[in-house]
Amino acid sequence: MILLISNKNPYFLSYFCHMILIADSGSTKTSWCLTNGDDFTEYHSTGGLNPFLRSSDEIADELRLKLLPKTGINIHKIFFYGAGVINPEKGGIVKNALLELYPKASIEVESDLLAAARSTLVREKGIACILGTGSNSCFYNGIEIVEHIPPLGFILGDEGSGAVLGRKIVGDFLKGVMPEHISEEFKNRFQITYAGFMEGVYNQEFINRNILLYSDFREQPLSFVGSVAFYFQDQLKNVLNKNQLQLKTVLKEPLNGLLKFHTEK
Repeated sequence: MILLISNKNPYFLSYFCHMILIADSGSTKTSWCLTNGDDFTEYHSTGGLNPFLRSSDEIADELRLKLLPKTGINIHKIFFYGAGVINPEKGGIVKNALLELYPKASIEVESDLLAAARSTLVREKGIACILGTGSNSCFYNGIEIVEHIPPLGFILGDEGSGAVLGRKIVGDFLKGVMPEHISEEFKNRFQITYAGFMEGVYNQEFINRNILLYSDFREQPLSFVGSVAFYFQDQLKNVLNKNQLQLKTVLKEPLNGLLKFHTEK
């Protein structure tokens, strides 16, 4: 008797192929990619898995309900990149949860900053930046992060990020110092044009405090990951050009870049 099973079924593939699971996790959402590195790739989503906010048990419960039924347990390798993975202790919170659900898997848990570097620079050296809700940067030698300027969070740092821009805009609006025509637009439509704010923030804060502090910064290609960088590419490119800096890549999200990093031959 011949048993015919679809070769696109992840349960079937997990038994006969080396399946890889890649995660890009923030505080509110985690994007997952399940692949055999060849002709099968599938995407899933769960809640955020920041180890500062969730315990191993909470993470395991979330994944048992929302991810495990879609992947099966026979995963060969897991590459997890996430916000809050700042040291082995925090990484261990995530790793323990993954090991509980995928006991046969080889598991690597890394920071979202390394995700930015690997997804944009792959195996080339350069400066990788996150510019979304928060901001961060590092110098990547093609293998690992070798220099890192602390982001300091939205109170003391995160220059150029969505959090900082939002704080500036709301602060100006509430203090009554926002230009009148912008204030009216804000009240009527809850939307304003950010271009002037963006260039000022990049010029005065993000570039000076996060890029120019790296050694040989003018010789290194710059790559960005994040929604702010992606949607304001024109302003970003303009400011970088004024500072004679090279822009290599801008990605809204790192997952497809990570897929390339972990599966390219």
